[in-house]
Amino acid sequence: MTMTTTTIPPRLIGAFTLKDFCGSYRVCREKAYQEIRTGRLRAVKLGRKTLILRADAEVWAASLPELRTGGREQASA
Repeated sequence: MTMTTTTIPPRLIGAFTLKDFCGSYRVCREKAYQEIRTGRLRAVKLGRKTLILRADAEVWAASLPELRTGGREQASA
């Protein structure tokens, strides 16, 4: 009987390590921990690893405030 190793494509993995989350969402490690501490981003532990479930990362990203354009001209009007 032979063992075959399969590689799971990244888009199908259900959780990010903290490093992968930071790389995917372009935030630094300290900002990710800050979001976790304030309760805006949910994280789970698996042994010593901190994981962020993909669904929780998407909820967090969707909750970010929208960027308002218009610059300073609108702010003084």
